[in-house]
Amino acid sequence: MNQKWAGDITYVSTAQGWLYLAVIIDLPSRAVIGWSMSDRMTKQLVCNALLMALFNRKFPKGVIVHTDRGSQYCSKSYRSIMANNKLIGSMGRCGNCWDNAISESFFHTLKVELIHQNQYVTRDQAQRSIFQYIEGYYNKKRMHSSIDYKTPYEVECLDKCA
Repeated sequence: MNQKWAGDITYVSTAQGWLYLAVIIDLPSRAVIGWSMSDRMTKQLVCNALLMALFNRKFPKGVIVHTDRGSQYCSKSYRSIMANNKLIGSMGRCGNCWDNAISESFFHTLKVELIHQNQYVTRDQAQRSIFQYIEGYYNKKRMHSSIDYKTPYEVECLDKCA
């Protein structure tokens, strides 16, 4: 835990318009440790997700945080949070989604298991649904083949007890 994180942004359709979701994922456990949602894809969206991850993990130092080269991740605000918290930035190659495969995999899973099963009338409805999925199901109940068919919560509990 707290060695390598990955961050990315996706969008969710609602009758009110797009809802943007930014996440930070702990790579070894696959846990979504920070997330933020907004009706705009801004630097604040990714900053809020990173700040949540930092808060949830008690502000660790030296973590490698991998993202794409989107303008939000290149912003002065985001880079300041990285520098002030002694995080190490890593960015994928331009136009190569494989460089951030774990984030892309999470978004695929989210969309197949939740988003495509629902038609959201409001952004607020989508936000509540995504919150329940991440905090109530994905991190605590969903098993992953890549972590020996454990949940992110189980992996993190085992890591803390070891």
